[in-house]
Amino acid sequence: MITKFQGLFLVAAGLFNVVVWPRFAMAISRDDRAWTGEHWRSAPTAFFWVHAVLIVTATFFALGILWIAYRAHVTAH
Repeated sequence: MITKFQGLFLVAAGLFNVVVWPRFAMAISRDDRAWTGEHWRSAPTAFFWVHAVLIVTATFFALGILWIAYRAHVTAH
């Protein structure tokens, strides 16, 4: 059973990650190291793809954390 404090902690962690990772994605897409030439008009580099995988994975984990927190809140007595 998850306590209220643990549930709030999970909500905070999930929301933090949902807010931070998309902003990081924007920063990576604007970074010159992410492209072989002009941004969005040239091929992405390994730097881009590694960070894209990290961002997508972290966002899915954040959504999973939020789902767990929501389910714990709904089923709490």
